[in-house]
Amino acid sequence: MLAASGAAGLLLFVHAARSGDEGWTQLWNGKSLDGWEHVGPGGFAIENGLLKTEGGMGLLWYTKRQFGTGDTLRVVFKTGKNDSNSGVYIRFPERPKDPWYPIHFGYEVQIDNGDDDYHCTGVIYSMTKAMARPQKAPGEWNTMEITLRGDETIVKVNGVLITDFHDRAATNEIPPRKHWYEGVRGPRAESGYMGVQNHDNGSSVFFKEISFRHGQ
Repeated sequence: MLAASGAAGLLLFVHAARSGDEGWTQLWNGKSLDGWEHVGPGGFAIENGLLKTEGGMGLLWYTKRQFGTGDTLRVVFKTGKNDSNSGVYIRFPERPKDPWYPIHFGYEVQIDNGDDDYHCTGVIYSMTKAMARPQKAPGEWNTMEITLRGDETIVKVNGVLITDFHDRAATNEIPPRKHWYEGVRGPRAESGYMGVQNHDNGSSVFFKEISFRHGQ
């Protein structure tokens, strides 16, 4: 047990130093949920320095600041199965009262490699079509970066562009809303809070980094 704890501590130290050297600020410290609040059923467990989704459908959101133009969010995650489901919420402008608020008043950047091109990892859920599908196999780490520029949202997964969306562009080809659980259509705020989703009992998604940087 002592050796395992030491290894986990070393991993967190190296990880934090690496992120700091590159100008990234950690939103999750690898130890506690200080600065975060959970809304809805289920939750997140901290296991060996990782965040693990449990149950759902719930929302873990960062309370200390909003994110907007010039900010890039970075999430490093792995899934338990190909269709393990989670997501990164962005642009919701107020404190959420329930886990559905950021879906309808912000955007969900999807994590799920088992669904179609409008509902898969890196898309704005049900609104944009994936330009590529570079998510790695279950158990392997993936890096998602979400860059905000005014009304533009740029998403890359493992360095590959998945989404480049201007939500006020006249040329948008957003599919009609087909299901009650898909976000209502319409432009979102240019800045807002962020969070991550715990979706269901059958999905295990692990996060080892949630961070951001500004102006790069």
